Amino acid sequence: MTATVHFIGAGPGAPDLITVRGLRLIEQCPVCLYAGSLVPAEVVAAAPAGARVVDTAPLHLDEIIAEIEAAVADGKDVARVHSGDPSLYGAIAEQMRRLDALDIPYDVTPGVPAFAAAAAELGQELTLPDIAQTVILTRTAMKSTAMPLGEELETLARSGATLAIHLSVRNLRHVERALTPHYGADCPAIVVYRATWPDQQIIRGTLADIAQKVRAAKITRTALVFVGHVFGDQHFRDSMLYDAAHQHVLRNRKTKAHAL
Repeated sequence: MTATVHFIGAGPGAPDLITVRGLRLIEQCPVCLYAGSLVPAEVVAAAPAGARVVDTAPLHLDEIIAEIEAAVADGKDVARVHSGDPSLYGAIAEQMRRLDALDIPYDVTPGVPAFAAAAAELGQELTLPDIAQTVILTRTAMKSTAMPLGEELETLARSGATLAIHLSVRNLRHVERALTPHYGADCPAIVVYRATWPDQQIIRGTLADIAQKVRAAKITRTALVFVGHVFGDQHFRDSMLYDAAHQHVLRNRKTKAHAL
């Protein structure tokens, strides 16, 4: 049987937030490649005894693919472990493209994304009736790849949606300038540093003061920025989902009355 590469989302940080499937794959694979700066050591410690475990943080793409090629040539399955969910800023597409060219099979196991873990740590629903029913996952451009035309923060801000802004904690002044005309200077803004890790920090503020607070906390990386009115306004109506007067296929008053 041909060896397979398993792209695995390790979750946001807490070792017990990896999926059962992901953990079992790591336990079975004789080769484990992981993003060492973001994946907890406890996760890759589950690799079997004698496994080749490689931190890919200092490696470039060619070196990572070379590790995979060598393992597959030896008939060994590979656990390729990424932080969070690999579908979001995971840089897996370029790896899969290389594997397609080499005719190496692979699959993907999702993980708990950072924005979902951060919302859980905040005890916060990101969609509230009449306030926001849309969540936008995005980032800003600094030294990384430029944002595609039409995806600039100023454009996305017109929606008024809840924003989960990745890879941007060092760009908060730009976030403030881009969003204030649409959200208002007093709109709640929250920075969650290393969600679910032991050194997690949560900094709450507004668009007007969040940059100053984050600078004071000396946070410069591995943080998610939330902006939206859902974080401040608790005067929202109940959803229709559990409204006693709302009928749907699983709760139909006439059907219940007929059954009685």
